[in-house]
Amino acid sequence: MPRILILSTTTGYQLRSFGDSAARAGIDLIFATDRCHHLDDPWRDQAVPVRFHEEDASLAAIVEAAKDRPIDGVLPVGDRPVVLAARAARALGLRGNPPDAAEACTNKIVSRERFAAAGLAVPWFIQVPPESPDDARIQYPCVVKPLRLSGSRGVIRADTRAQLDAALVRVRALLSRKDIRAARTGLDDRLLIEGFIPGREFAIEGVLSDGVLRAFAIFDKPDPLDGPYFEETIYVTPSELPRDEQSAVLDHVQRAASALGLTDGPLHAECRIGAQGVLLLEAAARPIGGLCARVLQFTDSTRGVTVPLEEILLRHAAGEDIGKYDRESQAAAVMMIPIPKRGILKHVDGIESAADLPRIEEVRITAKKDQLLERLPEAGSYLGFIFARGPRPQELVSALKAAQARLRFHIDTPLTIVSS
Repeated sequence: MPRILILSTTTGYQLRSFGDSAARAGIDLIFATDRCHHLDDPWRDQAVPVRFHEEDASLAAIVEAAKDRPIDGVLPVGDRPVVLAARAARALGLRGNPPDAAEACTNKIVSRERFAAAGLAVPWFIQVPPESPDDARIQYPCVVKPLRLSGSRGVIRADTRAQLDAALVRVRALLSRKDIRAARTGLDDRLLIEGFIPGREFAIEGVLSDGVLRAFAIFDKPDPLDGPYFEETIYVTPSELPRDEQSAVLDHVQRAASALGLTDGPLHAECRIGAQGVLLLEAAARPIGGLCARVLQFTDSTRGVTVPLEEILLRHAAGEDIGKYDRESQAAAVMMIPIPKRGILKHVDGIESAADLPRIEEVRITAKKDQLLERLPEAGSYLGFIFARGPRPQELVSALKAAQARLRFHIDTPLTIVSS
């Protein structure tokens, strides 16, 4: 039975999906999660305790654990484990990305520099401290981005200098938060400012094998993402882009992966298509986040059974040939439910009514009762997800929006403590 090491910041619903897939596929899992090594296995999952800001000690812990439980493959879940996963694969003699390539794809400045050096179109960009920069290169509209946050967190469009100054104040406050400082990425004191790219946005999901991309899907993002904040809502596939534009997108993603030096493992990329053609926003060496992976299902041509993306990724990490798995032909879509306002979640009505609509496969609320909800650019999580499946992409987009309209969120205004 092959054993796969999964590296993740925390336990959660995405890891449970991998656990279920591993049980079906006959694969043993060993986890390495970000936790204090002084705790005596609080979740009873026999995970290797690691700290992603202490890479050398964490790598030593993984290598030591592999002596008793030999590892056949390594798979990062999320952005923060990517570099440690690459180092672990190299230390254990397993297939994986070069550590410097993994580092490059987690740093927005370095990735853009490598894209530009490879001849890929990129917007103008500069690296600045969070304080208000006085740089003649800044043009408007522009976008402020923290170097290592993900999910559009801290990303703000500015059309004027006054808006840029306000955006920098807001991002500076976000980066000073205790939970973000605790991540210790080493990049909290630098920001990216780049030109805003008008156009439609797309996501690409796939895997790399010996540097060659196998794309599973191009996701259309039908809702405009023009700012000032960039809350993603709907992913739908197959893409309705013309074939030649789909080919151009995949060519750019392959070139971006090569420019970064990525070779093996999952790949999630984001791009825009505008007046300049395809422009890559990111190419990340990890799978799609949250529960969004449920959108992608595959058929095993030899057994005639349907398997989820997590099983494909586990088998790929184990060194299996995944060529016999074809993505199902039906259209599929997911909505990351927008957060209507900041506050304390008390109750959600309309879940059953929303789930009963045609084409709706599931409505899953992942936010917990009494959880503080925040909107972007501060938000670090979603309210939940709505999934749809059917013959045509546009039908699914309409179904998701109709389902969302049936949900009623009861959110209390949080108390504000005023100091005397």
